[in-house]
Amino acid sequence: MSRIKILPEILSNKIAAGEVVVRPASVVKELVENALDAHSRRIIVEVEKGGRALIRVSDNGIGMSHDDALLALERYATSKIYTDRDLFSINTLGFRGEALPSIAAVSRFEMITRAQDEDAGTEISVDGGKIKKVSETGAPTGTMLTVRQLFFNTPARRKFLKSVTTEMSHIADTVARIALAQPDVQFRLIHNNKTVKDWPAVESPRQRVIDVVGRDVQDNLHPIQYARPGIKISGWVSTPRVTRSTSRGMYMYVNRRFVRDRIIQHALFQGYSQRLVKGQFPVAVVFIDVAHQRIISGAG
Repeated sequence: MSRIKILPEILSNKIAAGEVVVRPASVVKELVENALDAHSRRIIVEVEKGGRALIRVSDNGIGMSHDDALLALERYATSKIYTDRDLFSINTLGFRGEALPSIAAVSRFEMITRAQDEDAGTEISVDGGKIKKVSETGAPTGTMLTVRQLFFNTPARRKFLKSVTTEMSHIADTVARIALAQPDVQFRLIHNNKTVKDWPAVESPRQRVIDVVGRDVQDNLHPIQYARPGIKISGWVSTPRVTRSTSRGMYMYVNRRFVRDRIIQHALFQGYSQRLVKGQFPVAVVFIDVAHQRIISGAG
């Protein structure tokens, strides 16, 4: 008798969720990035109890048809890549097709969506990875995804969630990082029915930096600009007069994706050349745009 067995789909989805969904902020990140890939211009994130009780992301994007909504809950189902060549030219925020089924596997999940050319919307309810209800519903164009009782069926993982304050802080940081790279999109963050952040769409990326990072920097921001074939660097850095006690005011992006990279951080500190004392960190928002192929291959 064979000792090797194919895992049931529900179990494999829970394992995949361990890679995609680490904490409530992970859910917010995946759902907001999907909303941006759907060309949304208004994204509302509602949270209760730091994401333990509820996470809801609503957008005004292109929405999904009935069939696409069902397919979106299948593993590896995606509208963002079709061939192996596409892997080397990814220009969307998400692409693996893992997020929705993984989130639905460890929560009580609901999707309401409608494509612009559809007469009615589609409502799908999923309980721990099992589809419980599929029906037509009235809905505006766009998508609303609701995640309740995250990790209700994986108590060991729920046990390791931090306090409501800590988890909410991670969520706020996640939304801020995404919002900085998308100034033409409105973001609203609501916690326990109270608006925490409301960043309107702006024409000036600098205005979004001030809105997100803090108005204390607005008179002490300097633009940076550099370009050569294959790479472009832009953004804003503060004067040494404006600093933070942690690195949380430093935002680095590669092709509009937030990254943590010691080499980029070191280069930034080198630019200040001993103008900061130990324990001081600059405020900086730096965008690096390079060809996708160079990132994947690791070419210098």
